[in-house]
Amino acid sequence: MPLELLRTPPRKERADAARNRTAVLEAAARLFAERGVDAVSMDQVAAAAGVGKGTLFRRFGDKSGLAAALLDARERVLQEAILDGPPPLGPGAAADERLAAFVNAYFDYLLEHRDLLRMSETATPGARYRIGAYRFWHRHTAILLSATPDPEHTAHALLAALSAEHVSALLPELGEERIRANLLRLTRSAMRLS
Repeated sequence: MPLELLRTPPRKERADAARNRTAVLEAAARLFAERGVDAVSMDQVAAAAGVGKGTLFRRFGDKSGLAAALLDARERVLQEAILDGPPPLGPGAAADERLAAFVNAYFDYLLEHRDLLRMSETATPGARYRIGAYRFWHRHTAILLSATPDPEHTAHALLAALSAEHVSALLPELGEERIRANLLRLTRSAMRLS
């Protein structure tokens, strides 16, 4: 399936629902930045946004749903750079250069939004693999690894090293530079499997 087919157009919503959604996302982003994701309750988000708890829970389900909604716009920026941006992240570079550029860009994205990503990826068993953005990252990676014997599995294996839970566990011990260097080494190794 081409990556373009994984683009999902934004849903049409009523004006009041759009205002509530914006208020909730702004309040959540502010509270998460001020206090940390784990320290903020859904009740606090609802109060800060000026909406009822029922509105919040119906729209987002739980805090992991709220995290996924906050990540949506940020993910679209990276997805657009992959689809239409300049090389090497965008089209026009060799597969190995594009894959290294993606790993670097995704790692930067992960570091910036680590707590939100971790929450959205671990809300329920297997949650990470059901997120639409993960399917996009996986498809992009598998396409770039198409010369390898099993690009789909190799893509999952490489993306496993980029999970927020995994990186969060390693950061205190290894630090950003060492993790990034080894992610790029893993990327080069994956490309040599062909």
